Amino acid sequence: MEQQKQYNVAILGAGSWGMALSKVLAENGHDVKIWSRPSGVSVVNEINEHHTNKRYFEDVIFPESITATTDLKEAIADREIIVIVIPTVGIRDLTKQLNELITDPKIIVHASKGLEQGTHHRISTIIEEEIAKDKRKGVVVLSGPSHAEEVVVQDLTSITSASENEEIAKIIQYLFMNDYFRVYRNTDIIGVELGAALKNIIALGAGTLKGLGYGDNAIAALVTRGLAEISRLGIALGAEPRTFMGMSGVGDLIVTSTSVHSRNWRAGKLIGEGHDVSTIQNEIGMAIEGLSTVIAAKELAEACDIEMPITEAIYQVAYEDADVSITVLDLMRREGKAE
Repeated sequence: MEQQKQYNVAILGAGSWGMALSKVLAENGHDVKIWSRPSGVSVVNEINEHHTNKRYFEDVIFPESITATTDLKEAIADREIIVIVIPTVGIRDLTKQLNELITDPKIIVHASKGLEQGTHHRISTIIEEEIAKDKRKGVVVLSGPSHAEEVVVQDLTSITSASENEEIAKIIQYLFMNDYFRVYRNTDIIGVELGAALKNIIALGAGTLKGLGYGDNAIAALVTRGLAEISRLGIALGAEPRTFMGMSGVGDLIVTSTSVHSRNWRAGKLIGEGHDVSTIQNEIGMAIEGLSTVIAAKELAEACDIEMPITEAIYQVAYEDADVSITVLDLMRREGKAE
């Protein structure tokens, strides 16, 4: 493995994925500082004093070298790389703050998965809009089939580092890469981000089928046709077709659509069992990106005149009170067509 220099890294977000990535970096010898919003002062104190974050990981002790703060200026002050790991809804506000605070160019990485409501923008687009060009060396997306619960116990994981600047993507590749965390690189940032965002919708559908009592045949069919939908929209928006066959495409789709670790799958299962969206959000207790992304994806599909029947069906169930059992049958009764 290529020798990698040691970096000072800020992780912005003390949720499950932010904590997991912090642990990878610290184990790789990098200096890691985690930022949490001021409302997360108790989490910051727990990380600094006990090296735990029991809300997400009951039995995990994090490296003592990881420190945390609620002061954003302090978090990024001497950092060369900033990794954003918060829900999509908060990214524009955070990047506005970063633009005011950054004094020298940084590599900006994001490991979030979603599309902004209203604008339909990808997260890298938001970063480029809000952080001045002279304050960023490059923008990188870190994405792929990865449950935080497995990464923190060093289960084998492979993901993708994507940037239009391949040299910057390579820096992030080796920043994170080790014996249990393998990172590929890609220059198709559009495809990687869209695969990451749109697969959450299909995971909702897979969970819904499970909640309704359907078996593996139904779920396999939905995931396969879901990949076709993701690819159609992604290619229309400028993505490379082969990206959807990679880690951030089919890889992330499989892991998110088949696992109890997936918030979107669990939310879909609750939908299939008859729960409403507001109840589900309260029960999961964390961001369910698929429920917001399905709105943006539906609007994008209509604007691009792209057929996305699964996305449309999930939108109808989540936001138009469509009967979920009837909606599933309507999908099956659609006119026959070539694959």
